[in-house]
Amino acid sequence: MGKRRLLAGVAAALAVTSLALAPATAADAHGAAHQDEYKRVGYFIQWGIYGRSYFVKNLETSGQASRLTHINYAFGGVNAAGKCESVDPWADYQRPVSAAESVDGKADEAGQPLAGNFNQLRKLKAMHPGLKVLMSLGGWTLSANFSDAALTDASRQALVKSCIDTFMSTGVFDGFDLDWEWPGSEGNPGNVIRPEDKQNFTKLVAEFRKQLGKKATLTAFLPASPAKIDAGFEANQIFKYLDFGSVQGYDYHGTWETTTNQQSALFVPRNAPTTPDFSGSTSLKAWTDRGAPKKQLVLGVPYYGQGWTGVTNAKNGLFQTATGPAPGTWAAGNEDYKVLATLPQQGYKVYHDLLSGHAWLFNGTTFWTFDDPIVVAQKGLYVRLAGYGGAMIWSLDGDDANGTLTKAIYTTLR
Repeated sequence: MGKRRLLAGVAAALAVTSLALAPATAADAHGAAHQDEYKRVGYFIQWGIYGRSYFVKNLETSGQASRLTHINYAFGGVNAAGKCESVDPWADYQRPVSAAESVDGKADEAGQPLAGNFNQLRKLKAMHPGLKVLMSLGGWTLSANFSDAALTDASRQALVKSCIDTFMSTGVFDGFDLDWEWPGSEGNPGNVIRPEDKQNFTKLVAEFRKQLGKKATLTAFLPASPAKIDAGFEANQIFKYLDFGSVQGYDYHGTWETTTNQQSALFVPRNAPTTPDFSGSTSLKAWTDRGAPKKQLVLGVPYYGQGWTGVTNAKNGLFQTATGPAPGTWAAGNEDYKVLATLPQQGYKVYHDLLSGHAWLFNGTTFWTFDDPIVVAQKGLYVRLAGYGGAMIWSLDGDDANGTLTKAIYTTLR
């Protein structure tokens, strides 16, 4: 394991110098890159068009679209009646898009049948043949009704039919990404949980595959915790129906704890205060140990960091006591990569543990754990060397205007 860690760290450090300057090739610009062996999956958040001012057009101007194989649109909902629904029709398909915000520079016309993000995604797909767009269902705040909807044959059939009728009929989506968080175990307060969720999840993905057919894409967002895997997933069964699953590769630690730590390391760091601990490699192995095929597992990568303040000024801030979460743009203790990347110009120093594959920023009092291009490159190289299926991004709006992290993923997984 030590030799593999060193190989990944050194190789990434050598490779990363060319990442930011790597231009798109002619094939990239015309979509041929979407046929590559590895999955490069990015979540586009529906609500990004509001305060974040992140539009579908940004996927094009940043160069991200040409470097992705799949875009997951977050999120669609499952209502109390067990049917699929848009949770923000204005953002999804009603909002008129101006020429300045449009992918192709053409404004929406009054009364057109499909507007909003959906129409922009349709335009983006036309520019990048082979790029697939999936509707992600659920997420942390919209998983309350999955257990009821997946409970019986009749309820599963009704749910899947409603999802197809609601979203596939738009002509935008190539399939679905199931983000039930979590079958059989605690998620957001208020979620319905049943012991039989584990078997019903398998039956649900089987019903999706039955109604969608073989050509549509079906994926799922999967937990890192072995306890949650065992409670909610038949790991040796679900991949008969899924094209692939994205394993959560982040939120291993955060400001719900009073000690600074890594949130997304590739390997468990030496001297980590938590034993056993989570890491990208152990999360993937937890799935293969239970029968999941490597090539159908995709590693989640965060485009944000977790931060603490009031940190003890010792050992470069890592594994030190803190007084609370650091201030963040949208939430305390949370900040986008594009903001964190500017902190070295504000007195922060960047630290890397190349053997463990994680990075952090520290200025003597405030600590941020995050993924930079070196860490992302390490993860891409590990995915290749270990035989996994690709990388997933949460979420694309966290990247900078040049798509720096997405370029790092593309350079190592193409």
